[in-house]
Amino acid sequence: MAKLSKREFIKSCFLLSVSGGAAPLVPLIGGCDAGRKEPAAPQDRGDRKPEEPKSKSTARISRDFQAAYLRLHESGELKKRGEQLWKIMESCELCPRMCGVNKLEGNKGFCQASAQLQISSYHPHFGEERPLVGKGGSGTIFLTNCGLRCVFCINWEISQGGQGRDRDIEGMADMMIRLQERGCHNINVVTPTHYSPHIVRALDIAAAKGLRLPLVYNTCGWERVEILKMLDGIVDIYLPDFKYADGEMAAKYSSSAETYPEATKAALLEMHRQVGVAKPAEDGLMYRGLMIRHLVMPNRVSGAKEVFGWIGENLPKDTYLNIMAQYRPMYKAFDYPDIARPITRQEYEEAVTWAREAGLTNLDIQGYRL
Repeated sequence: MAKLSKREFIKSCFLLSVSGGAAPLVPLIGGCDAGRKEPAAPQDRGDRKPEEPKSKSTARISRDFQAAYLRLHESGELKKRGEQLWKIMESCELCPRMCGVNKLEGNKGFCQASAQLQISSYHPHFGEERPLVGKGGSGTIFLTNCGLRCVFCINWEISQGGQGRDRDIEGMADMMIRLQERGCHNINVVTPTHYSPHIVRALDIAAAKGLRLPLVYNTCGWERVEILKMLDGIVDIYLPDFKYADGEMAAKYSSSAETYPEATKAALLEMHRQVGVAKPAEDGLMYRGLMIRHLVMPNRVSGAKEVFGWIGENLPKDTYLNIMAQYRPMYKAFDYPDIARPITRQEYEEAVTWAREAGLTNLDIQGYRL
C-alpha cells in the first residue's frame, strides 16, 4: 500500500468517497455524551486509587479566579443547599420527569439511580472544548445513569447500562482534589442532574480541603429551572446540550421526553442569567459562562435551524455555541432509519450557515474551515 503524505492522511480522516452520494463527516473528538466516546485509557476507575503524581501541582488556573462556590462554602450556604437538594430525593423531582420515587429508601427512578452515588470513572479529559481542556485537561467525573436515555447515546454502557461503581460523597470529594492535584483546569461533572445533591455535598467537602477549580455542569440541557436556581452561585460554567427543536423528535429518540424543547429553553435562560456569556480569559481558559452544544443529526432530526434561531432571538448573539459534527449511529440508532447513518458534510455545512444567518458570532465549528 502506498504511503500517504501527512496532508493526504489528514484529508482522508475527514472525507470518505461515497459513490453517488455526499461524503459523510468522520466523527471528531469533543462534544456531549451523545457524540463523544469516553476514552479507554488513561483513566482512574472508581475501584482503585489513581497513581499519585510525582509532585503535587497547584491548580493550573489564573490566580485572579475565585470559584463561585467558595463564598457559599465559607458562609455555610453550600452545605445547606446540598441538604435541601438531598431532601428532594424523598419524592424525586430533580429532573423534568419528576417521577416522585423515594430514592432515600433505595428505590430507583426512571434514570435508574437511587440515592446511592455511582461513578463510572474520573480522569483528565482532552476531548472537550479547547477552552476547557487547556494543557492540563478537563477534570471529568463520569456519573452513571441518565434521565434522558437517548437511543443513540454513544456512552450507553454508562448512561443506560449501569457501568460504574458505588462511591460515597467523601470519595467523590477526594476525586475532585486529585484531579486538581494532577493539573486539571476544572471539575467537569458529566450527566449530573440526578446526582446534583451528591455533587453539591461533595463540593462542600472538597472546598474545605482546598479545591478552587471552576465547576462545569455538563448536562443534556433537560433541566428544571427550580433545581437550577438552587445551583445559582455554585456552578461556574454551564455546558448544556440543546438537542432538539421539536418535541416529537425528543419523544421518539429520548424516551418520551416531549417537553425537552420548552424545558431546555427555560433552562438555558436561567443558566445565562446566572453565569452570562462564556468567553476565554487571557490564558485561553474558560472560567465562567454558558457554553451550548448542538449535535447535528441526519435528516434534520435535531432541528438545527430552529435551535439556532431561538438562541439568536433570546440570548446574546455572542453566546458560545459548539456545532458538533461527530454524530454516528450507536446503541439502538440502527432501529431508526432517519438516524441510522452519520451526517454528511452538506448537513453540517447547512447547520453552520443557519447559525450565521441567526446572527450568532461565537461559533465553535468543527472539522474544516467554511
